[in-house]
Amino acid sequence: MKRYTTIVLSSALLLGAASAQAALPDEATLYKNPQCGCCDEYARHLEALGVDVTIVDNIELGDIKQKAGVPYGLGSCHTIEIGDYWIEGHVPMEAVTKLFEEQPDVDGIGLTGMPIGTPGMPGPQEEPYEVYTFTDHENEQYMTL
Repeated sequence: MKRYTTIVLSSALLLGAASAQAALPDEATLYKNPQCGCCDEYARHLEALGVDVTIVDNIELGDIKQKAGVPYGLGSCHTIEIGDYWIEGHVPMEAVTKLFEEQPDVDGIGLTGMPIGTPGMPGPQEEPYEVYTFTDHENEQYMTL
């Protein structure tokens, strides 16, 4: 009986891990400034998770941020449209995965600026990352990493 329980529990854990990964959409569009290389690195992190990323660098970023509902003053160097959400800046993959697992009723999540140690930004983490949710240009705390 113990061996059967172990097999069932192991299978459940594997299914849970697969569903967390499967929660990410297959495609995303990353809007950025053409000179920004760290944004390309962020796209590579998404691609490593199986997301096909289209990079658009010939558009007014302010218009995209306005459309997305990013709160004024909390922007970053790129904005991503993925599934039904927007990702503003170098948000760690842990927060992106959590967003798609929980599917909260928000427009998206963001991380202000370009913090060292986040995906696409080389170096060690220097301070906690304060990830926020946003809807209609208003933000709330989401998680600290």
